[in-house]
Amino acid sequence: MTRSFELLDPVALTTELPKHGLVAGQVGTIVEELETSVFEVEFSDDEGRSHALVALPADALIALH
Repeated sequence: MTRSFELLDPVALTTELPKHGLVAGQVGTIVEELETSVFEVEFSDDEGRSHALVALPADALIALH
């Protein structure tokens, strides 16, 4: 299933990425479309400081509304 995302969409991670210190369900923001169905997602802390910027396939993300 192909998911469509727009820049600045809030998304949640569907899998854990321990290498980046990210857990499933962590919320991030789409900041760039790198190629078809691959997005750069920024994950920030509660203070708004970025702590991870990761390229992820669309199937690793869930759109939040």
